[in-house]
Amino acid sequence: MVPRSNRGGAINLSKDFDILKNTKTAQTIAYFIAFVALGLAVASLGPTLPALAEQTHASVGAISYLFTVRSFGFLLGSLFGGRLFDRLRGHHVMAVMIFAMSATMALMPVVPSLAILLVVMFALGTAEGAVGVGGNALLVWVHQSRVAPFMNALHFFYGVGGFISPLIIARTFSLHNTTAAPYLVLALLILPAAALLLRLPSPQNQQVVGESATAGRIHYKLVALIALLLCLYIGAEVSYGSWIYSYVLKMNLGDEQTGAYLTSIFWGSLTAGRLLGVPIAARLRPRTILLADLMGCFVSIGIALLWSRSLVAITVASVAIGLSMASIYPTALTFAERRMKITGQVTGFLIVGGSSGGMIVPLLIGQMFEPIGPRVMMVTILFDLIVALMIYLFLVMDSSPYRRPESEQKRHTA
Repeated sequence: MVPRSNRGGAINLSKDFDILKNTKTAQTIAYFIAFVALGLAVASLGPTLPALAEQTHASVGAISYLFTVRSFGFLLGSLFGGRLFDRLRGHHVMAVMIFAMSATMALMPVVPSLAILLVVMFALGTAEGAVGVGGNALLVWVHQSRVAPFMNALHFFYGVGGFISPLIIARTFSLHNTTAAPYLVLALLILPAAALLLRLPSPQNQQVVGESATAGRIHYKLVALIALLLCLYIGAEVSYGSWIYSYVLKMNLGDEQTGAYLTSIFWGSLTAGRLLGVPIAARLRPRTILLADLMGCFVSIGIALLWSRSLVAITVASVAIGLSMASIYPTALTFAERRMKITGQVTGFLIVGGSSGGMIVPLLIGQMFEPIGPRVMMVTILFDLIVALMIYLFLVMDSSPYRRPESEQKRHTA
């Protein structure tokens, strides 16, 4: 749009700057709302897993394949979604995927067989993957080098969705003893995000505009390392958030409502941690935040393993691990942004890494949950985090060859 001129024919630069700033604010708010919708969808599976198993007459081991197909769909959605955001209007792509999320969630409670449910879950995961790529990539394109606190805020709102999703499910279950009501409510709550995105202009990736192919080349080794770190983190987060409900039941720590509330407590602490992470990200280096987060995760899992029969201890562990995990994902993305150019394709690669963890680790827990016992959940997450710490240490020691040129570093910190 061409800016209007004042009476003297000069352009009103201050007004035009305000319009630009307001557009950025509106875009940022839209991404926040989209990630609330994403959190609502992602956190819905854990509390409804037993009901879906009963609905499809499947065992715990068989129903755990829902995690696998969803994460595989998330993987493909991330991979191909990244290319779509580089080529098409990002807001249109995100809106279509949010509509797809709503439609597939509405189908979940009416599917009679596990085979069909797996197909629906795959479609849901694909849409979620594209939305995840879009929110992260578009936010970087809007805020560039100042993205760190906004990235933490974005994932804070994802945690908001994850926090309220189990509460909505528990409440609707108490009113209507069926899986249809919570899924329909969640499907409707997701839709406003799509409507808002369609009303706003899509940002462009200014990092690659006018640059040569060599300047924008991908450092595949660095991408692979950060993707592996995200893989391990997402594996731990999804496993805890999805299996803590069944863990509470199998360990006789409480009933279904207790399991749902403990799931919500985990997501709530994750949400609070990401809110706290907004000012922290503006003051501390990403590597410092990542190390503190991983240490907090180890302490939390230690509490859960040492006092596994205590509901109080598991509650404390759920709060602590949620706070500790909160900023790992956005901080890892900020860590990547400071060392390479973030395109939709690179973001897709990174999120593919994360979705791989969400596909593999919960499935492993599901296969061992009944034969070995529910404690295998905590042991598996502990081993996952140990490997994540090893990758982090390797990244810290090996990241210097990939740093941006000095001129770009000065521009980044300006």
